[in-house]
Amino acid sequence: MRPFAYLAPTDAASAVALASVTADAHATATVQYKGGGTTLIDLMKLDVMQPSTIVDITAIDDEAMHRISRTGTELRIGSLVSMASLQADRSVVRDYPLLTESLWQAASQQLRNMARLGGNVLQRTRCLYFRDTSYDQCNKRTPGSGCAALDGANRGHAVLGASEQCIAVYPGDWAPALVALDARVEVLGRSGYRSFPFADLHRLPGKTPHVETSLVPGELITAFTVPGGPRRRSLYRKIRDRESYAFANASAAVALDLDGDVVRDVRIGLGGLATIPWRAHRAEKALRGRKLTESSAGNAAEAEFAGARTRKHNEYKVALGKATMVRALLDAQSMEIA
Repeated sequence: MRPFAYLAPTDAASAVALASVTADAHATATVQYKGGGTTLIDLMKLDVMQPSTIVDITAIDDEAMHRISRTGTELRIGSLVSMASLQADRSVVRDYPLLTESLWQAASQQLRNMARLGGNVLQRTRCLYFRDTSYDQCNKRTPGSGCAALDGANRGHAVLGASEQCIAVYPGDWAPALVALDARVEVLGRSGYRSFPFADLHRLPGKTPHVETSLVPGELITAFTVPGGPRRRSLYRKIRDRESYAFANASAAVALDLDGDVVRDVRIGLGGLATIPWRAHRAEKALRGRKLTESSAGNAAEAEFAGARTRKHNEYKVALGKATMVRALLDAQSMEIA
């Protein structure tokens, strides 16, 4: 691990100011915020991330960043809430089961105790070519160097949203659930607070896979908001190589609104299959206003994966992704809602 400066401000505005001033003062400086540090520290040990300054935000005393609250029909979750705290919140378990199910399936209890939700959505890919610096070709790590995964070991890589510059999959579980709930993200920067759809946080790789989010340098995630009230007919289904503590080969977050067997509304987020937390708009369009059956769910899955692009080792993800989506939809349909 390389030497770095360590700062621990006690309020959000100071954290942003320190991060911004440090970056401005040193043209080559890289500044990273640290919450639980469960990804950052690993990548620093691997020499993948080499921050010159770490701004530890866990001492920030802004109560709203540490709190889960309800305002009218809106759920607000502070960015410094731990995965474990949200997972254990009884009202969230009851009203937004896909949020809590995605969290307990995401990591071990030890990691859930440490990890903060603001950092969770910014976790980096598990692509072995990104995480192993002995490989020179990684456009995420070294822009313009190429992508070794294109013709390499790509079993775990993306079939949706990929480009010829990068096929690395987004690894998280909670973000697809946020996408499915039309969540918004609040951030604080030098110009003050702003809020925007969570679906706009992550960027497709395109020609610049090293630019992973729409955050301005120095901006700090402060909260997530979920509009529209409870989503009790919702769930998260995750398929992985082993039952405990493994990343998704495919996952589906579904929030379903039914009128009898007819789909009044449906929201679907996909994980383990795409370069970003993926909103399945084509599948949703194919289902709205139609009776939900295994056949109609299958047709919706076919529509969503019509544009999938596979490589040598990840072709199985198309069939697996379709089956996962269909299973999640039918399981949501059969849920008993109190």
